[in-house]
Amino acid sequence: MPEFICQLKQYRAAKGLTQQQLADLVHVRRETIMRLEKAQYNPSLKLAIDISRAVEQPIEKLFIFD
Repeated sequence: MPEFICQLKQYRAAKGLTQQQLADLVHVRRETIMRLEKAQYNPSLKLAIDISRAVEQPIEKLFIFD
């Protein structure tokens, strides 16, 4: 099974967003963002796109399957 790497935390922090602020922007719970940042949750395509737009980074930089 491929390893899932999430680099969301660094890009979220660079935008000055808290987990709660990002969660509000993409309409999920803060816990979802927390689990994503810990690579404990694999996002749906729609959520990945929404997050990508919110932090203004390509999906490929945020979510990596090794």
